[in-house]
Amino acid sequence: MIGHTLGGRYELLARVGGGGMALVYKARDLLLNRFVAVKVLRQQFTHDDDFVKRFRREAQAAASLSHPNIVSIYDVGQVDDTHYIVMEFIDGANLNEIIRERAPLQADEAVRIAMQICDALEHAHHNQIIHRDIKPHNILIGNNGRVKVTDFGIARAVTSSTITQTGSVIGSVHYFSPEHAKGVATGEKSDLYSLGIVLYQMMTGRLPFLGESPISVALKHLQEPFEQPRLVNPHIPQSVENIILRAMRKNPQERYNSAKEMQRDLETCLQPQRLNEPARMYESDDEDEQDKTKVVPAIRSDMRNTIEAPAVKPSEERWNDDDTGERKRKWVLPTVLGVIAVVLIGVLIWAVSLLKDVTNEDVPVPNVIGDEEQKAIEKLTEAGFQIVDPTIYKEVEDEKDDGLVIDQSKKDIVAKEGSPIQLTVGKAKELPPMPALTGLQYDAAVTQLQAMGVNPNNIIPSEKYNESEPGTVLDQIPPAEAKFDPTSAMTKITLVISKGEESFPMLELIGKTEAEAKAMIERQDLVLQEVFREPSYSTPKGEVFKQFPANKDEMVTPKTKVQIWVSSGYPADALEKRLSVTVSPAVEGQPSDIKIMYSDATGDNIENVSKRISSTTSFPVKLILSPDKTGLITIMRDGVFLKSEPVYYDDRDIPASVTPEEPGSGSSDPSESPVETTGEDATDNPEEGEGGVSP
Repeated sequence: MIGHTLGGRYELLARVGGGGMALVYKARDLLLNRFVAVKVLRQQFTHDDDFVKRFRREAQAAASLSHPNIVSIYDVGQVDDTHYIVMEFIDGANLNEIIRERAPLQADEAVRIAMQICDALEHAHHNQIIHRDIKPHNILIGNNGRVKVTDFGIARAVTSSTITQTGSVIGSVHYFSPEHAKGVATGEKSDLYSLGIVLYQMMTGRLPFLGESPISVALKHLQEPFEQPRLVNPHIPQSVENIILRAMRKNPQERYNSAKEMQRDLETCLQPQRLNEPARMYESDDEDEQDKTKVVPAIRSDMRNTIEAPAVKPSEERWNDDDTGERKRKWVLPTVLGVIAVVLIGVLIWAVSLLKDVTNEDVPVPNVIGDEEQKAIEKLTEAGFQIVDPTIYKEVEDEKDDGLVIDQSKKDIVAKEGSPIQLTVGKAKELPPMPALTGLQYDAAVTQLQAMGVNPNNIIPSEKYNESEPGTVLDQIPPAEAKFDPTSAMTKITLVISKGEESFPMLELIGKTEAEAKAMIERQDLVLQEVFREPSYSTPKGEVFKQFPANKDEMVTPKTKVQIWVSSGYPADALEKRLSVTVSPAVEGQPSDIKIMYSDATGDNIENVSKRISSTTSFPVKLILSPDKTGLITIMRDGVFLKSEPVYYDDRDIPASVTPEEPGSGSSDPSESPVETTGEDATDNPEEGEGGVSP
């Protein structure tokens, strides 16, 4: 059912409880955007028309109750063969769980809880509704301490055809009033008797009546006294014990007249002047010994049909008194025989138990914690002990404890043979499957997990570079469909999310050869989209002189497309001129620092010579000229400008200080660029000083 949406409105998120009749789920009301509890009828009851009609009628009647201490009924519905009731969601625990974990409770806490239950019952009784199933399982305690009474009127839907199929119905017999056990009409005081047992259990940690079967427990409600609370727990104030004793009187006339009267008594019971008040006595207490010899009223054969009888109006209770005189006469003999049989059985049980108490010996109680349930029962039975029915089943965090005994009464002690042993058996939670979150955005995945009850602090993000959109869930631990406990503090969920593609600065490809550039692009997982080949004055043939993306600091990601421009050599109209520049020192025979620079189509102020000379010397200079740029040779001596001479693209005269280089003294590769050598031959012997530059 988890993940289904009932009525197009209630999305079932997680199972939070259940019993023999129904399962309870935490759900989200999609219309009002709030959490609710949805009680869904078990499938085996859905085809009983009479059952379903009563279920719906009683649920609607309970919805008429509006009180801070009563769980509100919001809606009743049906989808196909699924019948459900929508209720207020209480974030907390039921009183039965609190008693198992912490009983006996402090007096002030137990009294506070009982006062709120009284307030709820007073409201219900005022509206002519009797609960008839007050027990810790039906008392919810919110995390804010607010007490909520639930299951008003629902029990009436149980019929004789379904009563034997449930395990929760029989358990309610521990909280029956004597009149309820006899199967006669019950009223407001029956609820107060049950509340007295709840208060007794909160203050002592145990039930007043236990037995081997529901019938034996019912008999004890009718005829046996219970152990007084202060004998079990001496810390109970006398005033609180007095309230328990009055609420649990077997004679309804000796109980509180109303829930309001009991509530007023609870409000003052912890005042200092009342804590040590005298123990309350009743006239009927003096007759108890005589009562033991009296005939006990018969328990009706249809008692089980009333074990979880509904909240009813007083006018509806009179159905037990509608028998005609004729019908009464027909039942006289069977009733007398039934009473005699019950008395004989009671005497027999009392005699056997008395005999056991006399003859039984003290024997060590086997420790069966960690054993499988059946094996534990066999061990204890072989040792001579009895197993308390019903066994307590408690949800466990670790699946390994499923079906194993996790607690027992009377452990590691010596007890009388035949003593009852209460077993607590682990029951694995019915866990929902992990939803598929991959492909969702991280925020959407977290929202979905929170709706299932996962604490956001237990969701751990883990980022990695990926080509998916940033924030996309790439992986999850646990995987989809794996069972997990969304409400457990131990549940940790890891979501791997995309950081987007990893970026890095663009490579510097200019000045690299084509082969070097291709290798660098491949190493960085980039894509070479296109290579353009163009002539260039400034870049040697085969080197990269332009790229896109162009900025070396620009951030790029893997698979980015790159374009490069590779020099194919000088343009067709380029002209190469090889010249000789003759320079003399400032003083012949003394050293001077000479620097020769040139500007041409390949660049400006390019240093050609930087040398120290002591005599007139000639230096070769090669210029690449273009039609639209005149070359220039600049000479510096001892850091001082000496002279500049232009070199023209056409056939103008070359300055005297600059002479054409002698053919064969330099080299040029006609295949690289269309160059020419112009001018007359110049001597290679600088000693001759031909065409020299004088200071």
